[in-house]
Order: sequence, then structure tokens, then C-alpha cells
Amino acid sequence: MKHKNLLITLLCTLACGVVPGCRSGNGSVWDDNTTAGNYKGSARSLWSNEETASVDFFGPSDEDFIGLKDEDLKVQFTDGAIPQPKKTPGEVASGLPGIEAFHSPTGSESSIFKKVYFNTDDHILRGKEYMDTIERVSQYLKSHPNVYIFVSGHCDERGPEAYNLSLGSRRANYIRSLLVQKGVDPERVHTISYGKERPVDLGHSQESWSKNRRSEFRIYQKS
Repeated sequence: MKHKNLLITLLCTLACGVVPGCRSGNGSVWDDNTTAGNYKGSARSLWSNEETASVDFFGPSDEDFIGLKDEDLKVQFTDGAIPQPKKTPGEVASGLPGIEAFHSPTGSESSIFKKVYFNTDDHILRGKEYMDTIERVSQYLKSHPNVYIFVSGHCDERGPEAYNLSLGSRRANYIRSLLVQKGVDPERVHTISYGKERPVDLGHSQESWSKNRRSEFRIYQKS
């Protein structure tokens, strides 16, 4: 009986050497409980260099993402159906100077060609006052057939440069599509994106960012 017990003990000892999880975490064989879940304390926050106590990932806030509405999707499809101007300002064939000859609105024009602003990561105008601006601009352009404009798209400092250039382009072209829908000649509305290169406010707050998410107008009257 004694020899039988020794044999059983010996077999159990040998089995522990080859079965994972039998030794403690201090041995050469990992304890099954030593998983990623035990390393929560060393995870770094996505938004800071401080150590966090757990691997909790916070979802996006309302300020970061704005859901698309049905009317937004319709506008996007319309955008793609409006071709860009055939001639580029600055080229001899266009009969127009380059963008440097287009000027910011002054005098009575400044009350018509006002800046319009966007929500974060959005290229759709949300406020009624901005749509009123688009209406005034369209009426002015239709009554002044020799006036040409550049619509510029701007972003705040957050996000990669390439992404912001793309977002600025969407903002400018969205405004262009609204003007064309209201009867403005598409050959008279040109667009450019500056991304985050030309902020009007150099701060790093929500207030500063809201001022930089914008589109502006530059105008030129052809003689």
C-alpha cells in the first residue's frame, strides 16, 4: 500500500511538469490566470500619458461625432452630381486671375458674404442663420453675373493633416452645391481647402476650435 501511494505521488509530480497551469505564475510554465486581464493596471490612457487603473475605453462624445440624417445623405449624392468648373482661375483660358486676386468681402459685401461654421467632423450647415447666409450669397451672385467667388474650407487643429484637408474640401464643396442648387452658375463658384493651416484663433479650447471650423468667401468682379 505504501509503495502504491509513492507511485501515485510520483506520477502526479511528473504530470505537473508537462500540464500547463499546474505551476504557479513564478515558474517556467504560465499560470492560466496570468492573462491580459491581470495587466489592466499598466494600460495607458488613449488621451494622456498617465497610468490608468483599468482598461476602460470611453466612447465618443456628442461633440466628436454627429450622426447623419436622411437629408444629409441626399445632399451628398447631389454633391457628386455637380461637376467642378471646367476652367481654373489663374489659367489663361479661364479669363480669371489666380486666387490671390480674389479679395475678402468689404463694406456692404461683408454683410452678405459672412463666414459660416460647422460642427466637429461635419460638413453640413446646421444653423438657420447659415442657410440664410447661403440664400443671400446666391441672390447676390445671380444679380451680379460678373462676380466670381472662391469658397474656402477650414478645420480646427485636431486630426491628421490629410484628413483635415479632405474635410475642408467637403465643407467648401457642400456650400458650392447649395449655391448651384439655388441657381448660381457652377462655373462661377470655385473651392479650395486649407485644412487646419489657417486658424483664426490659435487657442486650444472648444471655443477656439469652433471658430476655426468654418468656410469663408473671397470674391472677384470680372470687368
